[in-house]
Amino acid sequence: MGTQVGEQLRVGVVGIGQRAVIGRHVAESGVPARIVAAADPAPAGRARAQELFGADLTVTATHGKLIERGLVDAAVVTSPDWTHAEITVDLLRAGIAVYLEKPLAITLEGADAVLAAAQESGTPLYVGHNFRHAAVVRQLHEIVARGELGEVKAVWCRHFVGNGGDYYFKDWHADRRRVNSLLLQKASHDLDVIHLLAGGYTRRVSAMGRLAVYGEVTDRRDRRGELMTDWFSYDNWPPLAQTGLNEVVDVEDLSMVHLALDNGVLASYEQCHFTPDYWRNYTVIGTEGRAENFGDTGGGVVKVWNRRRTWSAEGDREYPITGVEEGHADADLLTMTEFLRSVVHGETPSLSPLAAREAVAAGALATRSLRAGSIPLDVPPPPKAVLDHFAR
Repeated sequence: MGTQVGEQLRVGVVGIGQRAVIGRHVAESGVPARIVAAADPAPAGRARAQELFGADLTVTATHGKLIERGLVDAAVVTSPDWTHAEITVDLLRAGIAVYLEKPLAITLEGADAVLAAAQESGTPLYVGHNFRHAAVVRQLHEIVARGELGEVKAVWCRHFVGNGGDYYFKDWHADRRRVNSLLLQKASHDLDVIHLLAGGYTRRVSAMGRLAVYGEVTDRRDRRGELMTDWFSYDNWPPLAQTGLNEVVDVEDLSMVHLALDNGVLASYEQCHFTPDYWRNYTVIGTEGRAENFGDTGGGVVKVWNRRRTWSAEGDREYPITGVEEGHADADLLTMTEFLRSVVHGETPSLSPLAAREAVAAGALATRSLRAGSIPLDVPPPPKAVLDHFAR
């Protein structure tokens, strides 16, 4: 699509922060595409872009310059969360295909604005919910799809965010004006996976939570110009001994969410940012069995229980989790490849932007419930025109 150089898709990266490194997967995807430009408002970000993608890169201060100068056919948006909706709407309206790092937006209204721009412009939109491609999720989904559990009735997820203090409380992620809630930035992965495993979308939600620990840490610091890798250390422990937190810390570090899906499945999600360990535990319960993962990267296992019994740690079946043993680089590559193949070859990606919207909808309404005394709230579906567009 658009003007291409040497029959390669011209790709730009917008926002050169911690996640901009996923742009390197463009060259590894096997799809005829290359990074040719980048945009970041900070001089340090623009310098980092050339370090990541080459000194011959065209670098601008804004995504608007990429549009005005006709520099790219597609863009990878890895800017901070609160900028996602505005930047993506501009790019889509300009006919530039977008890979947008999750979350789709930090509000339901922002998410719906992005989908409306994609629908009205007809421009390809892909949201990088990379965890759908993680081996643990693929294994759980295959178990459900094979019918090993019967009909799914409940999905539970406990997220032990052991790196939470370093990942989310030392920069803009700790400020609700910038992120709204970690039930969006962090939980959008898991809410999407819950929807995938349950085969439905959330239509009613209630939640509770609080800033239980990090609000008590008084050592604060302006970290503009730094990245998470500049301060991360496993030695930053225990949580109350953390130093150099963001100047504003007003997002919850402990949250619990109840979800009622449109197909009758009930689900729950728990998130804690001050645990010593860092992993996700999913439990899926059906009419004929239960599955649960122990570990969520390579080396872990998914166990299935489908015989009546008393307590048993072994389960009746056990499936190994393959892939990388830390992080999600393998899932990032698969996600980027899927996006590029959808743009260049017209292939239908496995993740619809509708699913990304529903993850934001559940997280945003859960946040609203949490901050309004845990009142239950109904989650509205997308407009019919948007539904029809993405169904096609």
